Amino acid sequence: MRIINVRHRGLRRFIERDDESGLPQPFVEKVRNIVSFLQDMATLDELKSVPLWRVHRLSGDQRGRWSLTVSRNWRITFAIDEKEGEITDLDFEDYH
Repeated sequence: MRIINVRHRGLRRFIERDDESGLPQPFVEKVRNIVSFLQDMATLDELKSVPLWRVHRLSGDQRGRWSLTVSRNWRITFAIDEKEGEITDLDFEDYH
């Protein structure tokens, strides 16, 4: 899937320029794996194939978005436009 926009500035720099400085160092490799997976993903069903990331849909004011666990407090969240095959509003969030 194609990533359309990224909310988190550090994550955007990481994706566009491989600049790790905007991300917490202990999570860089896991974030790299998740972003690569998302970009290579062809269908939404593939998300459920990695139970380690505790993939789930969000509810409430975040309804329609997805969450992948990076660490105890940090998540990568995003929305998916299945019709267009695009990931939108990709974010790196501290849930703490």
